[in-house]
Amino acid sequence: MIRVALPAPLRTLARIDGEVELDLTGTVTLRDVLDELEARHPALRGTLRDHTTRQRRAYVRFFACARDLSHDSPDTPLPEPVARGTEPLLVVGAMAGG
Repeated sequence: MIRVALPAPLRTLARIDGEVELDLTGTVTLRDVLDELEARHPALRGTLRDHTTRQRRAYVRFFACARDLSHDSPDTPLPEPVARGTEPLLVVGAMAGG
């Protein structure tokens, strides 16, 4: 089981209350998590990744075990604590402005 913590605007968009739990086991990648998350919550399609390229949106970041995974390959296995469900995968909206 994978736990995913989404920012409040995305939880509202997908009508989710709290963390999302996904039934993924074994070696799990960020791509696996995002594919399953978008399949279960179609309203999130295009919010985390571009519709066409499937690349991470510029202002979306992914963190796990105090590590920024945003620039890692989406096919890199997630850290073991995240894959076991003891730590959540955090999705964070980056801030910009001046």
